[in-house]
Amino acid sequence: MRAYPLTYKKLTPVSTTASKRKRSGFISRAALPYVLSLPALLVCIGILIPFFTAVFYSLQRYRLSQPWAREMNWGENYLNFLTDPGFWATLEVSLLYAVLTVGLELLLGLAIALLLQRRSRVNNFVSIMLLMPLMTAPALAALMFKLMTNQGFGILSYLLALVGVDDFRWGSSPDTALFTVVLVDIWVYTPFIMILLLAGLRSLPTQPFEAAALDGVPRIQQFFRITLPMLTPYILTAALFRLLESIQQFDIIYAMTQGGPGDTLTVFQVEAYLNFFQSTNVGRSAALLMILWAITFFISNIFIKNWLRLRERARGEA
Repeated sequence: MRAYPLTYKKLTPVSTTASKRKRSGFISRAALPYVLSLPALLVCIGILIPFFTAVFYSLQRYRLSQPWAREMNWGENYLNFLTDPGFWATLEVSLLYAVLTVGLELLLGLAIALLLQRRSRVNNFVSIMLLMPLMTAPALAALMFKLMTNQGFGILSYLLALVGVDDFRWGSSPDTALFTVVLVDIWVYTPFIMILLLAGLRSLPTQPFEAAALDGVPRIQQFFRITLPMLTPYILTAALFRLLESIQQFDIIYAMTQGGPGDTLTVFQVEAYLNFFQSTNVGRSAALLMILWAITFFISNIFIKNWLRLRERARGEA
């Protein structure tokens, strides 16, 4: 018989082969987290550059109409606010607008969410239809309401005239301007509150409600003792998002009244816009925005701390 020579094939360990595959790839596993975090880092840099630029401008006496007189004043813009009645009026209007819009939207959003809590085709369809105002640009919604409140052909003015209310001034009167822009804000943003609270209501466990029903607890007590405490984190989340948005409101107010009549609705964003583009006072405009940032930072910290405390309490009770 013919003898065939024996051949031996060198076996490569599996771990060595896998490591070669890892190294031969386009990106190593060790570098992958840094590559994935690169877009977030770029976004952070893109945010910080304008922020520190605004801080730098807020410490200057700088007018676009007088660029040769630009100089550092080291906080004089902030000190001037302490004795400026216009600044305190702006602060008051901004906080009042935020409290009114967020409070009313929370009440209406919670009421609508409670009505639509039960899952059904009709409730799902109604909830989708109620989201339509949220898909409208706020500035466009303000212009729509401006047409509807027109004294000559506006449908809202016509409906008020039918019930005996003639010559309602809407946004053209200092007495009704705030009511008008709050009405537009409620129409646009209440669906946002509603959809968040509706998601929270439908995610609540059913066992506490079934036990309360067996014990004969009235519905109103179930709401205040079970539903509301369990829904509080969702309410805080919705309130935080809306409060940060409403205290920085610009488009609805400017499209509806341009901050008027007079200085009735000169909130922070409108006042900063007018200072920059009309008065060309870059330093004062930047200082106003820095104060607005400090207010939003303070408010968000309060909400987040309370939200974390409620979450820890819920974990402890669980």
